Amino acid sequence: MNKEKKILLSGNEAIAEGAIQAGCRFYAGYPITPQNELTAYMARRMPEAGGVFIQAESEIAAINMVMGAAASGIRAMTSSSSPGISLKQEGISYLAGAELPAVIVNMMRGGPGLGNILPSQSDYFQATKGGGHGDYHCLVLAPSRVQESFDTMFSAFSLADKYRVPAIILGDGMLGQVMEPFSVRVPAAFAAKKAANVSKPWALTGCAGREPNVVKSFYLRDGDLEDFNLRLQKKYAVMLKKEARYEGTMLKDADLVLVAYGTMARICSAVVRRLRKEGKKAGLIRPVTLWPFPVQAFLPKTSPARNFLVAEMSYGQMLEDVKLALDGRAQVNFIGRAGGGFPLEEVIAAEARKL
Repeated sequence: MNKEKKILLSGNEAIAEGAIQAGCRFYAGYPITPQNELTAYMARRMPEAGGVFIQAESEIAAINMVMGAAASGIRAMTSSSSPGISLKQEGISYLAGAELPAVIVNMMRGGPGLGNILPSQSDYFQATKGGGHGDYHCLVLAPSRVQESFDTMFSAFSLADKYRVPAIILGDGMLGQVMEPFSVRVPAAFAAKKAANVSKPWALTGCAGREPNVVKSFYLRDGDLEDFNLRLQKKYAVMLKKEARYEGTMLKDADLVLVAYGTMARICSAVVRRLRKEGKKAGLIRPVTLWPFPVQAFLPKTSPARNFLVAEMSYGQMLEDVKLALDGRAQVNFIGRAGGGFPLEEVIAAEARKL
């Protein structure tokens, strides 16, 4: 029997290889720990794939280079870590305002401010609520394993193109640094449709034989900007309805449901297995999309439990969306740490037993 061939890479490197396999042909970035392996991998691999790699002079320059590349229709990406992503926020707002698809990777580190280089999940608000100015949303995807980090890049680029929105990959320093074996597998549907070559009639490719295209986020005539914002809201409503994703584990009979994403979901998965061995009915909801948030995972028909425990590497950011999703029908408890610390399996299990 043929065994699937696997390679050993870090989460950062897997994201980079996934982006290349998904058709990314322009990358601009600036070094910052703990995502430097991603930039270094792109520096080596992008020329091999026939793409362009640029180490920009700053994070601000990088996001604006991505904006220009995206406007030409090419699949473009940048990456950074928390304070670097903060510097990119104006550019991300401009991407949303110009309806330009691009992928932004944030391997979160401790903050606020310069913080440290240890893993954190304290950028949830920034990613899901729109960290820049204006009423906009980014698609936000949160992988939890190296294989999923690779696989997620196909969805990120495809959905960014489909809806013409910026897509954010929200990881953390631990996911970025951990090394796991994974398979470099391209989804059959993606390969068959040659999704990297999707038609982009709006792109700035030269206007020979057609009317000129205009890519902008500037509306001065009275009423035009409001009309544009209303169109954005209709698009976001479609995304809320069609693109929210989650992974549920043993929810139907659970008395207590843990809720976590990314690296914390891995820890909570071990907690659920431990509690089940003790005869305690625990389950887990792992949001895969943080925006749109998977409200359907918290409906009574999906998760009938009356008690929930949210675990984060923050002091309670996703917690607010869980409370909104449950709308008061269940008790919501929280355990969290920040600044580079994270709740350990034993600590979460002890808290769960109390509940």
